[in-house]
Amino acid sequence: MCVEELEGGFGEPAVEEPDELPRMESVCENTTVDVFKQNKPGNFVPNIRSGGWSDIGGRQYMEDTHVCIADLAKNFGYQSVDNEAISFYGVFDGHGGKDAAHFVRDNLPRVIVEDADFPLELEKVVRRSFVQTDSQFAETCSHHRAQSSGTTALTAMIFGRSLLVANAGDCRAVLSRCGTAIEMSVDHRPCSLNEKLRVESLGGFVDDGYLNGLLGVTRALGDWHLEGMKEVGNLGGPLSAEPELKMVTLTKDDEFLIIGSDGIWDVFSNQNAVDFARKRLQEHNDVKSCCKEIVEEAIKRGATDNLTAVLVSFHLEAPQIRVNRSGRVARSISADGLNSLRILLGNQ
Repeated sequence: MCVEELEGGFGEPAVEEPDELPRMESVCENTTVDVFKQNKPGNFVPNIRSGGWSDIGGRQYMEDTHVCIADLAKNFGYQSVDNEAISFYGVFDGHGGKDAAHFVRDNLPRVIVEDADFPLELEKVVRRSFVQTDSQFAETCSHHRAQSSGTTALTAMIFGRSLLVANAGDCRAVLSRCGTAIEMSVDHRPCSLNEKLRVESLGGFVDDGYLNGLLGVTRALGDWHLEGMKEVGNLGGPLSAEPELKMVTLTKDDEFLIIGSDGIWDVFSNQNAVDFARKRLQEHNDVKSCCKEIVEEAIKRGATDNLTAVLVSFHLEAPQIRVNRSGRVARSISADGLNSLRILLGNQ
Protein backbone atom coordinates (compact mmCIF):
# COMPACT_ATOMS: atom_id res chain seq x y z
CA MET A 1 0.00 0.00 0.00
CA CYS A 2 1.18 3.51 -0.71
CA VAL A 3 0.63 6.25 1.80
CA GLU A 4 1.41 10.10 0.97
CA GLU A 5 3.15 13.32 0.00
CA LEU A 6 3.01 16.96 -1.07
CA GLU A 7 3.73 18.78 -4.25
CA GLY A 8 6.89 20.31 -5.57
CA GLY A 9 7.20 23.43 -7.60
CA PHE A 10 8.78 25.10 -10.51
CA GLY A 11 6.63 27.72 -12.15
CA GLU A 12 5.00 28.97 -15.38
CA PRO A 13 1.68 29.38 -17.42
CA ALA A 14 -0.74 27.26 -19.56
CA VAL A 15 -3.45 27.16 -22.34
CA GLU A 16 -6.07 24.94 -24.20
CA GLU A 17 -7.03 23.42 -27.52
CA PRO A 18 -8.27 26.06 -29.97
CA ASP A 19 -7.79 26.27 -33.67
CA GLU A 20 -7.03 29.95 -33.81
CA LEU A 21 -5.96 32.23 -30.98
CA PRO A 22 -8.51 31.59 -28.21
CA ARG A 23 -7.49 30.09 -24.90
CA MET A 24 -8.84 26.97 -23.31
CA GLU A 25 -10.83 24.28 -24.98
CA SER A 26 -10.97 20.72 -23.80
CA VAL A 27 -10.81 17.93 -26.33
CA CYS A 28 -11.64 14.86 -24.28
CA GLU A 29 -14.24 14.79 -21.56
CA ASN A 30 -13.88 12.79 -18.37
CA THR A 31 -14.44 9.15 -19.25
CA THR A 32 -14.66 6.06 -17.09
CA VAL A 33 -14.34 2.46 -18.20
CA ASP A 34 -13.98 -0.89 -16.44
CA VAL A 35 -11.17 -2.74 -18.17
CA PHE A 36 -12.38 -6.17 -17.02
CA LYS A 37 -15.98 -7.19 -16.85
CA GLN A 38 -15.02 -10.31 -14.92
CA ASN A 39 -13.05 -9.72 -11.76
CA LYS A 40 -10.86 -12.67 -10.82
CA PRO A 41 -10.12 -12.92 -7.09
CA GLY A 42 -6.72 -11.51 -6.19
CA ASN A 43 -6.29 -9.69 -9.53
CA PHE A 44 -6.00 -5.93 -9.74
CA VAL A 45 -8.79 -4.54 -11.89
CA PRO A 46 -8.08 -1.05 -13.31
CA ASN A 47 -11.00 1.38 -13.17
CA ILE A 48 -9.97 3.87 -15.82
CA ARG A 49 -10.86 7.55 -15.70
CA SER A 50 -9.38 10.05 -18.14
CA GLY A 51 -9.41 13.73 -19.01
CA GLY A 52 -7.36 16.23 -20.96
CA TRP A 53 -6.70 19.95 -21.32
CA SER A 54 -4.84 22.09 -23.84
CA ASP A 55 -3.86 25.73 -24.09
CA ILE A 56 -2.26 27.87 -26.77
CA GLY A 57 0.35 29.10 -24.30
CA GLY A 58 2.59 31.87 -25.56
CA ARG A 59 2.30 30.89 -29.21
CA GLN A 60 0.33 32.68 -31.90
CA TYR A 61 -1.21 29.44 -33.19
CA MET A 62 -2.41 26.23 -31.55
CA GLU A 63 -0.66 23.17 -32.98
CA ASP A 64 -1.19 20.67 -30.10
CA THR A 65 -4.14 18.31 -29.98
CA HIS A 66 -5.11 15.20 -28.03
CA VAL A 67 -7.65 12.38 -27.89
CA CYS A 68 -9.18 10.06 -25.27
CA ILE A 69 -11.12 6.99 -26.48
CA ALA A 70 -12.60 4.70 -23.82
CA ASP A 71 -13.25 1.76 -26.18
CA LEU A 72 -11.17 1.87 -29.36
CA ALA A 73 -12.92 -0.92 -31.25
CA LYS A 74 -16.43 0.26 -30.40
CA ASN A 75 -15.51 3.82 -31.38
CA PHE A 76 -14.98 2.64 -34.96
CA GLY A 77 -17.95 0.27 -35.09
CA TYR A 78 -16.13 -2.97 -34.26
CA GLN A 79 -16.90 -5.52 -31.55
CA SER A 80 -14.57 -5.54 -28.55
CA VAL A 81 -12.73 -8.84 -28.13
CA ASP A 82 -14.22 -10.85 -25.24
CA ASN A 83 -16.13 -7.67 -24.31
CA GLU A 84 -12.93 -6.16 -22.92
CA ALA A 85 -12.36 -2.54 -23.88
CA ILE A 86 -9.03 -1.41 -25.27
CA SER A 87 -8.72 2.27 -24.43
CA PHE A 88 -6.60 4.73 -26.39
CA TYR A 89 -5.05 8.07 -25.40
CA GLY A 90 -2.81 10.32 -27.45
CA VAL A 91 -1.05 13.68 -27.45
CA PHE A 92 0.10 15.13 -30.77
CA ASP A 93 2.39 18.18 -30.82
CA GLY A 94 2.44 19.74 -34.27
CA HIS A 95 5.05 21.99 -35.85
CA GLY A 96 4.83 24.02 -39.04
CA GLY A 97 1.05 24.05 -38.72
CA LYS A 98 -1.72 21.95 -37.18
CA ASP A 99 -2.55 19.74 -40.17
CA ALA A 100 -0.24 16.82 -39.38
CA ALA A 101 -1.26 16.71 -35.70
CA HIS A 102 -4.96 16.71 -36.56
CA PHE A 103 -4.50 14.14 -39.33
CA VAL A 104 -2.67 11.73 -37.01
CA ARG A 105 -5.18 12.28 -34.20
CA ASP A 106 -8.08 11.46 -36.53
CA ASN A 107 -6.50 8.58 -38.47
CA LEU A 108 -3.99 6.70 -36.31
CA PRO A 109 -6.64 5.12 -34.02
CA ARG A 110 -8.60 3.93 -37.07
CA VAL A 111 -5.50 2.50 -38.76
CA ILE A 112 -4.71 0.55 -35.58
CA VAL A 113 -8.22 -0.94 -35.33
CA GLU A 114 -8.35 -1.87 -39.02
CA ASP A 115 -5.02 -3.72 -38.96
CA ALA A 116 -5.56 -7.46 -39.56
CA ASP A 117 -3.49 -8.34 -36.47
CA PHE A 118 -5.46 -6.10 -34.08
CA PRO A 119 -5.70 -6.75 -31.18
CA LEU A 120 -3.75 -10.02 -30.91
CA GLU A 121 -0.34 -8.59 -31.86
CA LEU A 122 -0.77 -5.10 -30.54
CA GLU A 123 2.89 -4.06 -30.35
CA LYS A 124 3.48 -4.99 -33.97
CA VAL A 125 0.19 -3.31 -34.98
CA VAL A 126 1.01 -0.02 -33.24
CA ARG A 127 4.51 0.19 -34.69
CA ARG A 128 3.20 -0.55 -38.18
CA SER A 129 0.26 1.87 -37.82
CA PHE A 130 2.48 4.85 -36.96
CA VAL A 131 4.42 4.31 -40.18
CA GLN A 132 1.29 3.64 -42.25
CA THR A 133 -0.42 6.79 -40.96
CA ASP A 134 2.71 8.77 -41.82
CA SER A 135 2.59 7.43 -45.39
CA GLN A 136 -1.10 8.31 -45.67
CA PHE A 137 -0.32 11.87 -44.63
CA ALA A 138 2.37 11.99 -47.33
CA GLU A 139 -0.33 11.26 -49.91
CA THR A 140 -2.45 14.06 -48.46
CA CYS A 141 0.51 16.44 -48.71
CA SER A 142 1.10 15.51 -52.34
CA HIS A 143 -2.42 16.79 -53.12
CA HIS A 144 -2.46 19.71 -50.68
CA ARG A 145 0.91 21.39 -50.46
CA ALA A 146 -0.41 23.75 -47.77
CA GLN A 147 -0.52 20.77 -45.41
CA SER A 148 3.26 20.61 -45.19
CA SER A 149 3.70 20.17 -41.47
CA GLY A 150 4.81 17.59 -38.94
CA THR A 151 3.88 16.28 -35.53
CA THR A 152 5.31 14.29 -32.68
CA ALA A 153 2.99 11.59 -31.32
CA LEU A 154 2.69 9.74 -28.03
CA THR A 155 -0.05 7.18 -27.49
CA ALA A 156 -1.04 4.98 -24.57
CA MET A 157 -3.27 1.93 -24.84
CA ILE A 158 -4.71 -0.05 -21.94
CA PHE A 159 -6.00 -3.58 -22.43
CA GLY A 160 -6.65 -5.76 -19.43
CA ARG A 161 -3.86 -4.95 -16.99
CA SER A 162 -1.37 -4.07 -19.73
CA LEU A 163 -0.27 -0.53 -20.50
CA LEU A 164 1.44 0.03 -23.87
CA VAL A 165 3.07 3.40 -24.56
CA ALA A 166 4.32 4.30 -28.05
CA ASN A 167 6.36 7.43 -28.65
CA ALA A 168 7.79 9.22 -31.68
CA GLY A 169 9.15 12.62 -30.71
CA ASP A 170 9.42 14.62 -27.49
CA CYS A 171 6.02 14.31 -25.86
CA ARG A 172 6.40 12.31 -22.66
CA ALA A 173 4.46 9.82 -20.55
CA VAL A 174 5.11 9.40 -16.82
CA LEU A 175 3.51 6.75 -14.60
CA SER A 176 2.85 7.37 -10.90
CA ARG A 177 3.60 4.21 -8.94
CA CYS A 178 2.84 4.75 -5.27
CA GLY A 179 3.78 8.39 -5.85
CA THR A 180 7.10 7.67 -7.53
CA ALA A 181 7.53 8.89 -11.13
CA ILE A 182 8.30 6.14 -13.66
CA GLU A 183 9.29 7.41 -17.13
CA MET A 184 7.39 5.50 -19.80
CA SER A 185 8.98 7.16 -22.84
CA VAL A 186 12.28 8.60 -24.02
CA ASP A 187 12.50 12.01 -25.69
CA HIS A 188 13.69 11.75 -29.30
CA ARG A 189 15.90 14.78 -29.63
CA PRO A 190 19.15 15.34 -31.56
CA CYS A 191 21.05 15.67 -28.25
CA SER A 192 20.28 12.01 -27.44
CA LEU A 193 23.37 9.91 -28.17
CA ASN A 194 21.36 6.92 -29.39
CA GLU A 195 19.31 9.10 -31.72
CA LYS A 196 22.39 10.96 -32.97
CA LEU A 197 24.07 7.66 -33.85
CA ARG A 198 20.91 6.41 -35.59
CA VAL A 199 20.59 9.64 -37.57
CA GLU A 200 24.23 9.61 -38.67
CA SER A 201 24.04 5.95 -39.70
CA LEU A 202 21.22 6.92 -42.09
CA GLY A 203 23.00 9.82 -43.73
CA GLY A 204 21.72 12.61 -41.52
CA PHE A 205 23.58 14.96 -39.20
CA VAL A 206 23.07 17.10 -36.11
CA ASP A 207 23.93 20.78 -36.40
CA ASP A 208 23.68 23.05 -33.37
CA GLY A 209 21.19 20.69 -31.73
CA TYR A 210 18.93 20.34 -34.78
CA LEU A 211 18.35 17.36 -37.08
CA ASN A 212 19.92 18.27 -40.44
CA GLY A 213 20.01 21.80 -39.06
CA LEU A 214 16.20 22.01 -39.33
CA LEU A 215 14.25 20.05 -36.70
CA GLY A 216 14.44 19.86 -32.91
CA VAL A 217 13.23 16.23 -32.89
CA THR A 218 14.55 13.08 -34.57
CA ARG A 219 11.24 11.20 -34.78
CA ALA A 220 7.99 12.64 -36.07
CA LEU A 221 5.15 12.00 -38.49
CA GLY A 222 4.82 14.32 -41.46
CA ASP A 223 7.52 16.84 -42.50
CA TRP A 224 7.42 15.36 -46.00
CA HIS A 225 8.23 18.76 -47.46
CA LEU A 226 11.71 18.72 -45.92
CA GLU A 227 14.37 17.39 -48.29
CA GLY A 228 16.47 14.41 -47.30
CA MET A 229 14.49 13.49 -44.20
CA LYS A 230 12.45 10.44 -45.28
CA GLU A 231 11.06 8.63 -48.29
CA VAL A 232 7.63 7.09 -48.84
CA GLY A 233 7.77 3.31 -48.49
CA ASN A 234 11.28 3.41 -47.05
CA LEU A 235 11.85 3.17 -43.30
CA GLY A 236 15.33 4.56 -43.75
CA GLY A 237 16.04 8.27 -43.39
CA PRO A 238 17.19 10.48 -40.54
CA LEU A 239 13.65 11.44 -39.50
CA SER A 240 11.75 8.35 -38.38
CA ALA A 241 8.03 7.87 -37.79
CA GLU A 242 8.65 4.52 -36.10
CA PRO A 243 7.81 4.72 -32.39
CA GLU A 244 9.66 3.26 -29.45
CA LEU A 245 7.39 1.08 -27.31
CA LYS A 246 7.25 0.32 -23.61
CA MET A 247 4.80 -2.09 -21.98
CA VAL A 248 4.13 -2.69 -18.29
CA THR A 249 1.65 -4.77 -16.32
CA LEU A 250 -0.40 -2.55 -14.05
CA THR A 251 -0.73 -3.34 -10.35
CA LYS A 252 -2.68 -1.72 -7.52
CA ASP A 253 0.35 0.48 -6.84
CA ASP A 254 0.04 2.17 -10.25
CA GLU A 255 -2.07 5.28 -9.68
CA PHE A 256 -2.19 7.27 -12.93
CA LEU A 257 -0.39 8.14 -16.15
CA ILE A 258 0.40 11.71 -17.24
CA ILE A 259 0.92 12.37 -20.95
CA GLY A 260 2.19 15.82 -21.80
CA SER A 261 3.49 17.79 -24.76
CA ASP A 262 7.08 18.99 -24.43
CA GLY A 263 5.94 22.42 -23.19
CA ILE A 264 4.76 20.77 -19.95
CA TRP A 265 8.12 19.07 -19.38
CA ASP A 266 10.01 22.29 -20.01
CA VAL A 267 8.82 23.46 -16.57
CA PHE A 268 7.93 20.23 -14.73
CA SER A 269 10.31 17.44 -13.84
CA ASN A 270 8.78 13.96 -13.95
CA GLN A 271 8.56 13.70 -10.17
CA ASN A 272 7.31 17.25 -9.77
CA ALA A 273 4.46 16.56 -12.21
CA VAL A 274 3.48 13.42 -10.30
CA ASP A 275 3.63 15.26 -6.96
CA PHE A 276 1.55 18.13 -8.33
CA ALA A 277 -1.09 15.83 -9.85
CA ARG A 278 -1.35 13.64 -6.74
CA LYS A 279 -2.01 16.62 -4.51
CA ARG A 280 -4.69 17.99 -6.83
CA LEU A 281 -6.39 14.60 -7.09
CA GLN A 282 -6.30 14.28 -3.30
CA GLU A 283 -8.07 17.65 -3.12
CA HIS A 284 -10.89 17.06 -5.64
CA ASN A 285 -10.29 13.70 -7.44
CA ASP A 286 -11.31 15.21 -10.81
CA VAL A 287 -8.95 14.10 -13.61
CA LYS A 288 -9.97 16.78 -16.11
CA SER A 289 -9.63 19.57 -13.55
CA CYS A 290 -6.23 18.16 -12.64
CA CYS A 291 -5.11 18.43 -16.29
CA LYS A 292 -6.34 22.02 -16.44
CA GLU A 293 -4.39 22.84 -13.26
CA ILE A 294 -1.20 21.25 -14.64
CA VAL A 295 -1.49 23.38 -17.78
CA GLU A 296 -2.27 26.55 -15.82
CA GLU A 297 0.65 25.90 -13.48
CA ALA A 298 2.95 25.47 -16.47
CA ILE A 299 1.84 28.89 -17.71
CA LYS A 300 2.52 30.41 -14.30
CA ARG A 301 6.00 28.96 -14.46
CA GLY A 302 6.65 30.78 -17.72
CA ALA A 303 6.05 28.06 -20.32
CA THR A 304 5.86 29.67 -23.76
CA ASP A 305 4.96 26.66 -25.93
CA ASN A 306 1.55 25.17 -26.71
CA LEU A 307 0.56 23.02 -23.73
CA THR A 308 -1.39 19.76 -23.50
CA ALA A 309 -1.86 17.36 -20.59
CA VAL A 310 -3.82 14.11 -20.51
CA LEU A 311 -4.25 12.16 -17.28
CA VAL A 312 -5.40 8.54 -17.11
CA SER A 313 -6.26 7.31 -13.61
CA PHE A 314 -6.41 3.58 -12.81
CA HIS A 315 -8.54 3.94 -9.66
CA LEU A 316 -11.89 5.48 -8.75
CA GLU A 317 -10.42 6.70 -5.46
CA ALA A 318 -7.92 9.55 -5.09
CA PRO A 319 -4.27 8.61 -4.42
CA GLN A 320 -3.56 7.93 -0.77
CA ILE A 321 -1.57 10.30 1.42
CA ARG A 322 1.94 8.90 1.74
CA VAL A 323 3.68 8.95 5.09
CA ASN A 324 7.40 8.26 5.25
CA ARG A 325 8.82 5.64 7.60
CA SER A 326 9.69 8.14 10.33
CA GLY A 327 6.02 9.07 10.45
CA ARG A 328 6.68 12.57 9.12
CA VAL A 329 4.88 13.90 6.09
CA ALA A 330 7.20 14.30 3.09
CA ARG A 331 7.75 17.90 2.01
CA SER A 332 8.87 19.58 -1.16
CA ILE A 333 9.69 23.15 -2.11
CA SER A 334 6.94 25.36 -3.51
CA ALA A 335 7.15 27.19 -6.83
CA ASP A 336 7.60 30.54 -5.04
CA GLY A 337 10.24 29.03 -2.79
CA LEU A 338 12.11 27.59 -5.74
CA ASN A 339 12.06 30.91 -7.58
CA SER A 340 13.35 32.69 -4.46
CA LEU A 341 16.13 30.12 -4.16
CA ARG A 342 17.09 30.63 -7.81
CA ILE A 343 17.30 34.42 -7.28
CA LEU A 344 19.36 33.95 -4.13
CA LEU A 345 21.81 31.58 -5.82
CA GLY A 346 22.01 33.87 -8.83
CA ASN A 347 23.14 36.71 -6.58
CA GLN A 348 25.97 34.69 -5.03
